[in-house]
Amino acid sequence: MYILHGGNLTRSLAVQMVLEESSLAYELRNVDIAAQEHRSEAFRAINPAGYVPALVTPEGTVLHEAAAICLWLADRHGNEEMAPLPTDPLRGIFLSKLFYFTNDIQPALKHCYYPRRWALRDSDTEAFRKLSQAMAAERWQVLEDWLEANGPYHLGDRLSLLDLHLSVWICYGFDTTLDILDTMPATRRLFDLVHARPVSGPLLDNLIATLDGHRDPA
Repeated sequence: MYILHGGNLTRSLAVQMVLEESSLAYELRNVDIAAQEHRSEAFRAINPAGYVPALVTPEGTVLHEAAAICLWLADRHGNEEMAPLPTDPLRGIFLSKLFYFTNDIQPALKHCYYPRRWALRDSDTEAFRKLSQAMAAERWQVLEDWLEANGPYHLGDRLSLLDLHLSVWICYGFDTTLDILDTMPATRRLFDLVHARPVSGPLLDNLIATLDGHRDPA
């Protein structure tokens, strides 16, 4: 059985969705990030990076970074619904979109959510947040254009973990919950399809309900 450390408002939800959609047995251990449990000595013994999610494999290996964990799970279990196999012609597109999101869009979103971590002066915080939001929207538009031309999913008619992972961040939005959908119709179409899934839909609903009272992702 896998052990997934995360829960609540953390990026572990993307990993949890892959585990659930793949019917893999796991135990979810909540890490209270508000209480800084992810910075504790006990948790750093699990993941020295001090971030969630962290996945403990049945062999005892600890993995971190949500996108990497999702991809590793799909590859290990040969789950072609979650990720094209290395020999699949779509594998290159899949990896390009995965790395584009994690390298281009996700950092800008984190800057939106945590501007005080990067602004040099308190007086610059709001300006930095707005700049980061504009950058995130510009980077997301590239993905929106791809989905419009090639969707409804990242890989056309074929669902993958890309769509699950993206749906989690859609919930957080640029400024408010789900506001990304207000200006991104192709992204909305993708989200609606994932949201309609019997396994992933309720997990997203739980996140949305929690976000209504708490805006900070982990």
